[in-house]
Order: sequence, then C-alpha cells, then structure tokens
Amino acid sequence: MTLTAEDLLAISQMMEEMLDRKLDARLKPIEHELKVLKAEVKDLKGEVKGLKAEVDGLKAEVDGLKKEVDTLKTEIHQIKLFQENIIMPRLNDIEACYTSTYQRYKDHADRMEQTYEDVALLKKVVASHSEMLQRAGTA
Repeated sequence: MTLTAEDLLAISQMMEEMLDRKLDARLKPIEHELKVLKAEVKDLKGEVKGLKAEVDGLKAEVDGLKKEVDTLKTEIHQIKLFQENIIMPRLNDIEACYTSTYQRYKDHADRMEQTYEDVALLKKVVASHSEMLQRAGTA
C-alpha cells in the first residue's frame, strides 16, 4: 500500500486537527487560569490604588502633625524663655522680700512680749500721771 500525496495530506490534516484538539484541551485550563489571574491582578491594582490614596492621606496628616509639633516646640521654647527671663527673677525677688521680712519678724518676735508689757506699764503710768495732774489742777 502506497500512500499518495493526497493521503499524506489527509493524514497530516487529521493529525493537525488531533493536535489542535489536544492542544485546545490542554490550553483551556491555562486560559481559564489566565483569566482568573487577570481578574485578580485587576482587583489588586484597585486595592493598590486605594492603598496609595490612603498613604497619600496619611502623608498629608503626618505633614500637618509635623507642622503642629514644630509650632508647639517653638511655643514651648518661648514659654521656657519667658519663665527664665521674666517669671523666675520676679519669683526670686518676691521670695527674697518675704524671706527677709520673715527673718526680721523672727528676730524680733521675743521683743513683742516685752513691748506689750512696756505698753501696759506706760498706760498705767500715763493714767496715774493724768490723775495726779487733774488733782493738782483742781487743788
């Protein structure tokens, strides 16, 4: 049996069709997986865009917080300078005034009792002299 060119062509076509069917059968699951992967990649791209937007929002918030922190640092520095240059010297003056006044009172506290006694004695002497003068003036 000899094969003619037509027979070889028919066999070639049959083999090609058979290979195409086998190839299609093998490629179909791969095509399906590619479609699924494409859909997943598309979803991931959407999620990445969402994450980028969130990150950009966070960056803006962090920049705002940095500015606020810088402002607070400046204000705290100014407060410290005010305390150092204005408040503390005044407090020291007030403390010195009260301390010296306290020391004077403390040093003379024992004299107060004597002063009360002296004043009481003076009252008696003045009263006695007043009586004497009145008697002398009426006599």
